[in-house]
Parts: sequence; structure tokens; C-alpha cells
Amino acid sequence: MSAAHKKVIVRRFFGDPLPGYLPLSGFVALQSGQRHIGLLDLGGRILPLPLNEIKHISFVRDFNLNDSNNPERLTRRTFLARPRTEGLWLRMTFRTGDQFEGLAPTDLTLADDLIHDAGLQVIPPDTRSNTQRIYIPRTSLTELHLLAVITSPSRRKPAPPAAKASTLQEDLFDTLPPTNRPN
Repeated sequence: MSAAHKKVIVRRFFGDPLPGYLPLSGFVALQSGQRHIGLLDLGGRILPLPLNEIKHISFVRDFNLNDSNNPERLTRRTFLARPRTEGLWLRMTFRTGDQFEGLAPTDLTLADDLIHDAGLQVIPPDTRSNTQRIYIPRTSLTELHLLAVITSPSRRKPAPPAAKASTLQEDLFDTLPPTNRPN
């Protein structure tokens, strides 16, 4: 296994979650007119999975094979408040009707993935959970809403230099005749 392969849990619309390994990007392939992924399972076999059967792919820290219900350990599916990290705050609705929120990067990779009909990668609401990143195929979504564009707080612009204001002291000396001015 190369260092580029990461631990994933593939959640399908039916059946149990599948643990395995995938590269972080470029894992969607087109074969005979259908998009699929090649999941390297824990036994060392490559399982071809059609992309339209996959609900989401969670890139995880640990497999948590003892927990068959929620091995991804996704405790929250929505943000409790406005996210602090930069990105596009998205709300997605799956074909099953459940919703999920995440942060997508604010670069062109989002547009590239959607143009190529692949999907998008988002950061989940709880970054301290087992799931670090989630890949959601476009075919598993019915709705995609942009809730906000989160940017870094803008810096205060420096105040323009004010015109030198005359003080009372300067005015006092300007009113004295030139012969009585102190040196």
C-alpha cells in the first residue's frame, strides 16, 4: 500500500459500510460508460463500486470495526453556528432525504469536480471526530445549497494621515509679533 492511500469508510445506500483504502484524489474512474471507484479492501482485493450506489465516502483516522452502525463517528451533521474556518458553507440533501452540512474549499477544484460529474469533498462540521473529510458523489444528492462564503476577518485599513491640526500653543506663538517670539 502506498503512502498516498488513506483509510476510508464507504457508506452505500444499501448494505453495510465498507472499510478500505483510497487515494485522497483521483479515485473516480470511468469504465464502460459508468463511473466507479476501486476500493482496496482490508483483505487486499480491489472492489469495483459503482458511484451511483455510494452515499458518501468518509476519510477517517481509524476504521472502528467494532461499531457497525456508525464507524465514521459522525456525531454532528450540521454546524451549530457559523463555521470559523474559511470555505463555502454548503448544505446537501441526499436522495434518502437526510441533510448534511460541510465546508468546501473556495478554489476551482469545486467547479472542476462538479463539471466532471464526480462529486465534491467537504470538511465535516465536527473536525475532532473520526472523520476528517467526506467525499459526496453528485449522484447521491438531490439538492445543494450555498449557505455562506466564509472568509477571514478583514483587517482594518490604516487611518489616512490626518492633516496636521494646529494646537493652541502654536496659535499662541503665531499671534505674537515677530520681535517678541521666543527662539
